[in-house]
Amino acid sequence: MTAPLNVGATVEMNATPEAVWAVLSDLGRMPEFSPELRRAYVLGRPGPGATIVGINRRKAVAWPTTSKVVRWEPNQAVAWRTRESGATWVYELTPTANGTAVTGRRVLPAYTLGSRLMVPFLGGATGHDEELNAGIAATLTRIKAVVEA
Repeated sequence: MTAPLNVGATVEMNATPEAVWAVLSDLGRMPEFSPELRRAYVLGRPGPGATIVGINRRKAVAWPTTSKVVRWEPNQAVAWRTRESGATWVYELTPTANGTAVTGRRVLPAYTLGSRLMVPFLGGATGHDEELNAGIAATLTRIKAVVEA
């Protein structure tokens, strides 16, 4: 199996970091924006250490995930680490002259055993990584539409 592809995108939003944070930090809303995440339940107070139970779907395959919030910097960044895949999903906000640049990325140095076992059901690691890359761009574009409305 090859190494994971880089997954990430940056979208500039015509909104303040505070306005973007108000949407992005509501982790239970992520299924509204993500093409793969169908449900998200936040257990505990939003912030460091909160648990997110997610239901993902790709084509005919659905699977649960459990994530822990590992970074929580209001108006700057949020990140959670997914136990099953070992991936950390990071969203960083950078003020710009016209609003806020939001970068979303997946940090995954290597596939975990769980990822390798799921690969045949997901249609291959590279294909899934390519979809995730397009998906994070779509997620940011959908967040942009909400914060600019």
